[in-house]
Amino acid sequence: MATYDAAFEKFTAEMIALGYHYHEGMYHAITKHLGPSIHDKDASLVACSSAEERTYIKEHFLIGKLGLEDGVELDEAIQRVCEAMGESNTNKHRATFYYLLTAILQKEDVFIE
Repeated sequence: MATYDAAFEKFTAEMIALGYHYHEGMYHAITKHLGPSIHDKDASLVACSSAEERTYIKEHFLIGKLGLEDGVELDEAIQRVCEAMGESNTNKHRATFYYLLTAILQKEDVFIE
């Protein structure tokens, strides 16, 4: 994806296709938090089938960015988002994944006032 706007448009289209409403400001904040990785095909996607990926998300995003305590509820939230985005879907965009985690865990205040 060549530009931020093109990437953001693709991510929001995914959210709409999933049937979810979203807060545009929060989605922008999460997408900007991801930085240049949104343009890298591999880094911009989440592989739910990878234990390393799930651990990375938990340690770096849920604990590191959102400031949550480690616990089974974090693993359950990750699994819930994997299921919500479709177990067979191999193109789970990280921005959408992180948005849904933020909403499920009610940590919107990290990204919006």
